[in-house]
Amino acid sequence: MNTKQVQNAETPVPKTPQMNERDFLNDMLATEKYMTLSYSVFLHEASHQALYQDMMNIFTETQNCQRELYELMFKKGWYKLEAADAQKLQQTYQQFQGYRSQLPHSSQPMQ
Repeated sequence: MNTKQVQNAETPVPKTPQMNERDFLNDMLATEKYMTLSYSVFLHEASHQALYQDMMNIFTETQNCQRELYELMFKKGWYKLEAADAQKLQQTYQQFQGYRSQLPHSSQPMQ
């Protein structure tokens, strides 16, 4: 099976035991992902509206930071993606349309 990867040219980094720019960005990205996941759990369980709103603001800032780190790593060629196969996308869409038809209130078309 031939998978196509979507990737920019990789920015070289020194191959030394010390952390390099790529290592630091990768660590920061992993931390931001963990933080957004943790904030999301908090938001699901928050019972106080003002606290919920404050945390939602922090979550949004953290999510934006995570996205910026991802975009920077992708730009530098340090983050690879696999190109989606149109046939697989269509099959998955049809599969979930079948699931959707089994749900209550499924009369509205999927956007």
